[in-house]
Amino acid sequence: MGTDKRERQKKNRDARRSEHERRAQRNKVQKRGARVGVVVLVVIALVGFVFVTGNNTNETDTSVSEDTTQDTTPTQDVAPVAAGPFEYGTSECPPVDGNTDQKRTFSDAHQLCIDPAKSYIANFETTQGSFSVRLLTDRAAGTVNNFVSLARWKYFDGTKCHRVIEDFVVQCGDPTATGSGGPGYSFADELPAAGEYKIGSLAMANSGPNTNGSQFFIITGNNGAALPPQYSLFGEVVTGLDTAVKAMGALFNPDPAANGVPPAGEIVLKSVTITES
Repeated sequence: MGTDKRERQKKNRDARRSEHERRAQRNKVQKRGARVGVVVLVVIALVGFVFVTGNNTNETDTSVSEDTTQDTTPTQDVAPVAAGPFEYGTSECPPVDGNTDQKRTFSDAHQLCIDPAKSYIANFETTQGSFSVRLLTDRAAGTVNNFVSLARWKYFDGTKCHRVIEDFVVQCGDPTATGSGGPGYSFADELPAAGEYKIGSLAMANSGPNTNGSQFFIITGNNGAALPPQYSLFGEVVTGLDTAVKAMGALFNPDPAANGVPPAGEIVLKSVTITES
């Protein structure tokens, strides 16, 4: 075989080998890109559950969004890291009997106004009926203290629930009914363990760690119960779940793009009163 022919054959083999290596590299890059794409989609789906809320200082929107493509329980399966002692504020306590003028603006969170050894029930009178909530003083005393104090100042009386999403939540506690209202302060989280939310749970809306104010939500369906444990759980509906709360949840906004705002019908909290024992 001549030298020229052998050289041509060698060049052809080298060219085929180089082309094979280029194709293998392209396939590797494409597979890596596909894996990254899957990860991004999963992250987006989980973030879709998160409340995008303000710090309840009347500056930013407080909203809840549900990604309807993500309807399984989030994968977080460990309890949150324990926080330090809850720090109360300096605002004065309201009269225990609620005999006071309505107050909705505060310069700081409240002092410790409840007795953590006592039991507290929040009684809601709404345009959709009445329901009662057992407040979880033993698990979230700081959050319960905030809610009881605001209720005794008649903060919630006459406010509207501004967001209802099907099989998810009813969100209330904003006097402006815009999603951006609050009492003028924020306070620390008291987070549950994973899997503790259930239909009828009350939890605080937030915009991230330690940004609670006055806005809260009632879980009305399985999608809400599947939320990750990033919202302070402070109550459980004990009466009216199948009547008033169900009627409130039925007023969901059917437009997926509306993110539950406004509800399909008006929901007004006529009064929120507290009983203790």
